[in-house]
Amino acid sequence: MLKKCICICSLFLASFVMAAEADLQNPYQKTQNAADKIFVAINEQSAQIKSNPDILKNVVRSDLLPYVHVKYAAALSLGDNYKDVSKEDREAYFNVFEKYLVQAFAQALSMYNGQTYQVETEKDISGKNIVSVRVLLLNPDKTQQPIRLDFQWRKNTATGEWQAYDMVAEGVSMITTKQSEWSTVVRQQGIKALIAQLQSQANQKIDPNANQSKSTISK
Repeated sequence: MLKKCICICSLFLASFVMAAEADLQNPYQKTQNAADKIFVAINEQSAQIKSNPDILKNVVRSDLLPYVHVKYAAALSLGDNYKDVSKEDREAYFNVFEKYLVQAFAQALSMYNGQTYQVETEKDISGKNIVSVRVLLLNPDKTQQPIRLDFQWRKNTATGEWQAYDMVAEGVSMITTKQSEWSTVVRQQGIKALIAQLQSQANQKIDPNANQSKSTISK
């Protein structure tokens, strides 16, 4: 009887673990998980963040970046210019692009002021390799419309893992925007000039007050 009970418990535990792993492969669950972790971390460290906003960079590194396919997003952001970049310059670009993402997302998160968020209801993704998951940022003031963020997820057909690669804010794609901005820099000054530009931006301190003078995505 004891062996049977242990066996049943083992099977139950195994099925639970498999279910948990399956959820982690689902872009809807990953979006929810990332959002929960990020804003729990921000709320728990609110006092420290107020005195040192750069802590938000640590939050992005630990709770958001693991979900992002950094190299894929970086390659897309260069558009047609990517194929002409040398292997050495690609590695330098990938490294600085990751630092740039950390700074950019941390700056956006500095606008967080206790709003709530809602991840869209899960849909059937059978047979799909690209999925968009919408997140609504809900303001306490009911007269303001929710802000729409659509996170683009791509499935690795070899591993089955889903990773985010783009964010579309109110219909504006981060990837498309960067392609437009950076293509001119690369054509006129070269990839090294873009790398230097991104490094300079990545080194900037997080400044919550900077958000008040320009329209930026908040949550």
